[in-house]
Amino acid sequence: MNYILFDGPYRNSLLPFTYTRPVADIRVGILTIRQKWESYLEYTTTTVTEDYLSDKYPMVEMEDNIMINASFLPNREVVEIVKNLGHNHALFKDEDVIAFFAKEGEEVSDFSTFEAIEFEGDIIKIENTWDIFSKNGEVIAEDFTLITDDRTSEPIPSTVNVINPENIFIEKGAKLTFATLNASSGPIYIGKNAEVMEGSIVRGPFALCEHAALKLGAKIYGPTTVGPFSKVGGEVNNSVIFGYSNKGHDGFLGNSVLGEWCNLGADTNNSNLKNNYAEVRLWDYETGGFAKTGLQFCGLMMGDHSKCGINTMFNTGTVVGVSSNIFGSGFPRNFVPSFSWGGSKGFVTYKTNKAFEVAEVVMARRNEALTDKDKAILEHIFEETKQYRRE
Repeated sequence: MNYILFDGPYRNSLLPFTYTRPVADIRVGILTIRQKWESYLEYTTTTVTEDYLSDKYPMVEMEDNIMINASFLPNREVVEIVKNLGHNHALFKDEDVIAFFAKEGEEVSDFSTFEAIEFEGDIIKIENTWDIFSKNGEVIAEDFTLITDDRTSEPIPSTVNVINPENIFIEKGAKLTFATLNASSGPIYIGKNAEVMEGSIVRGPFALCEHAALKLGAKIYGPTTVGPFSKVGGEVNNSVIFGYSNKGHDGFLGNSVLGEWCNLGADTNNSNLKNNYAEVRLWDYETGGFAKTGLQFCGLMMGDHSKCGINTMFNTGTVVGVSSNIFGSGFPRNFVPSFSWGGSKGFVTYKTNKAFEVAEVVMARRNEALTDKDKAILEHIFEETKQYRRE
């Protein structure tokens, strides 16, 4: 059987992160959604996504295919049903389709002729940007069980203070020195070749992915994920960093999500609670306005390749698009469109040629390249987001 992950109806409510990736490649917990499905299925997957992303994330179709809504996170119960779906079968949770069987070339837009199967168990769904951090603790715990099942952790170094060591897993090549790990509130996972530097204090649930680092004296409150090749210092609370991003210095990041290739300048801080303790509203790309989140705590949502200078202050519930550069004193507005350059005193358009120059230098430091496919994606985003910028 061939398995294909599709973006589903929540793709737009997961912007700006889905500007540059399919829903399946969002990181929540320890793994991306795609990595979770592939681990459970023991099979590789491809993707149905936006046309402009399809060169980088192509679909491979075979005679028989199972289409899976990438907003749903797998568990053993649902995967067993998905594996056994037959022709004209569709699996639902309430009104949303989880998965369905499709023959090669078959376009399905109406499930009225399908045999509907209702999934009765519990399943996690990522349908809003804030779900990425608000559901992260539960997902870290599930990923931790998936990854560590029947495996033995590397020994915890003698200089590390630990609480609940049985809830800590360390991969080969990881380095930990004179740190404190408290796994009483949730598991702690330290990935391959990751580093926890001296004086770091971590309270789980927490995931430090491969080649990522906690800088000297970092203070981490779970549930938090630091993605691959990212560097984090200062104070972080209940946040998810996808990968290849840096918050290398002091400053607070809370109830936030950073995409890839982001950089927060020294002493950058975000507010995650309004002064009047009111519900946080967040920019909604579908409505073009600010929408209720139902949350009292909600911080910064920053898309790929965006950066800010030293001492930047972000208000509660700020959304920053792709490839923006923010600097200067004062609070920038709480919606910064993609390819914006400036700060509280106003923004101008950040031209793609300049953005590419920076991205190439930044990615080269991680031995990665900005490919022609990447440039084409960013060019498309630049054109698509013109409506939000004052040209």
